[in-house]
Amino acid sequence: MTAPDPFLSYARRADRSDGLAHFRSRFVPSDGLVAYFDGNSLGRPTEQSVERIQRFLTQAWAGRLIRGWDEEWMQLPFTIGDRLGGVVLGAAPGQTIIGDSTTVLLYKLARAAVDARRGSGARTEIVLDTDNFPTDRYVLDGIAAERGLMLRWIEADPASGVTPEQVAAVVGEKTALVVLSHVAYRSGFLAEAQAITRIAHDAGALVLWDLCHSVGSVPVELDRWEVDLAVGCTYKYLNGGPGSPAFAYVRSDLQQVLRQPIQGWMGAADVFAMGPEYAPADGMRRFLSGTPPIVGMLAMQDTLEMIEDRGIEAVRAKSLELTEFAITLTDEWLAPLGATLASPRDPASRGGHVTVSHPAMRAVTAALWEQGVIPDYRDPDGLRIGLSPLSTSFEETYHGMAAVRDALRTELLNASGLG
Repeated sequence: MTAPDPFLSYARRADRSDGLAHFRSRFVPSDGLVAYFDGNSLGRPTEQSVERIQRFLTQAWAGRLIRGWDEEWMQLPFTIGDRLGGVVLGAAPGQTIIGDSTTVLLYKLARAAVDARRGSGARTEIVLDTDNFPTDRYVLDGIAAERGLMLRWIEADPASGVTPEQVAAVVGEKTALVVLSHVAYRSGFLAEAQAITRIAHDAGALVLWDLCHSVGSVPVELDRWEVDLAVGCTYKYLNGGPGSPAFAYVRSDLQQVLRQPIQGWMGAADVFAMGPEYAPADGMRRFLSGTPPIVGMLAMQDTLEMIEDRGIEAVRAKSLELTEFAITLTDEWLAPLGATLASPRDPASRGGHVTVSHPAMRAVTAALWEQGVIPDYRDPDGLRIGLSPLSTSFEETYHGMAAVRDALRTELLNASGLG
């Protein structure tokens, strides 16, 4: 008689005791799916969201037509923004809006921040790291060229991330703005946001945090950390859907100080005055530009409801258990095949995903997609395993990691000519 696999036995025990397990049935089934390892790129849709969007199309849109703007839609960027702020951002009402893409919101807030901090002209530097997400680097490079600023680079290790000591070594009297990711997109490294924010403030700079890979997976306390600005997407752990609008956070005391550069009608003091000159609204409305993307805001509400039900700390606890399990299987199954962990082992320094590196991982990823196992690939040689706590089980993680092992073994055999 074959002895039971101890890892499979563990996975089944963990699923039985999982306090979030009942949420998995709320997600729309995917035909042929064995394991979804890309929740950190695109979350799965919920049944509730399908129903919510159908109701909107047939009742709110078809039924109310343009009256919907006056009855609800004009306020949705703020009502959903406040809910998101309270549930997952640690932000009091009146500081978070939904609207635009992450790229556009990053540009708006970063441009507003450097203009506000330049003062007499002494603060001419933006601090960022070499391994930040491409959009962040590209946008800041454009702003630097546009405003005559310098980029001050932190050399970041792709297998880890930016530390407080590295930030302290580069900020100073010339620093206008520090822009970093809370969770590194390659490695999953979790930055010490509160400590880094304090260091930047001591130097007289503002801080803008990119929360794309942490929101909905890692507890965030923007108010308590005294963060100035933050942006993040909603289509990853918040399951908002492809291209769902991003969010922006601006600390309340900065809202009247900052003037964002994309002056559209929705950010005006009187939206319907249609006057000859632009006068910005008070509060967070001034950070809007064009017509809010209402349909794109709908799906994320159902995920916020789930997180609200159990709390972000419960989500974080399961996230750590899932990634720890994936690391254990990496050590047991993939390391003997030459793979290495390219993410922090320390759970306090790890976000919601882990990366495993091997020169064959690009081919392994392509093979896995054909088998119903869906991770994603990031250079150099990294297979990312993004485990969404609301929709991913431990047994699913087990089967997915087993498939990674088998696919890597097959690639190595083929490369050796023995396959």
